[in-house]
Amino acid sequence: MSSAPDAMTLLGRLADGDRTGYREVCPIERALDTIGTRSALIILREAFWGTKRFEDFAQRAGVTEQIAATRLKQLVDAGVMAKQPYKTPGQRTRYEYVLTGRGRQLFPVLVSLIEFGLLLQGDAKRLDLIHGEGCGASVVAHVQCVEGHTVPLAQTEARIRPRRKR
Repeated sequence: MSSAPDAMTLLGRLADGDRTGYREVCPIERALDTIGTRSALIILREAFWGTKRFEDFAQRAGVTEQIAATRLKQLVDAGVMAKQPYKTPGQRTRYEYVLTGRGRQLFPVLVSLIEFGLLLQGDAKRLDLIHGEGCGASVVAHVQCVEGHTVPLAQTEARIRPRRKR
């Protein structure tokens, strides 16, 4: 089955148009349940930019402390961030928030959002992501298969994989 150049090829049950029950297994919906709010994404941006302390997340993300607390708890519960204790001499133990391995896997998502935002923004003030270490080239999101091939949208196939037997 071929697809339009601006769509994936749907296989199996998806190709038949039967998406009943798919909502429960949809990885996009699962991801959005965790990081799908504006405040969660802005807090993640701050984490990628090195913010660690609760007060800094709330202030830099421009959200109330209540919203920051709720989002940070959701991100910790989802394993995207972790709480680590720290203690300033003479003060009580407090916690800072750091990205986990799962959280760092969101880096290409953030790069894609930055690229899309730049398209919407035009030539106004720009945020450029640059490869350090003496390279200096722009950082871009890239879709490829595990074999390393660049994969355009029209060459992507979507299917529901059967559950593994236990």
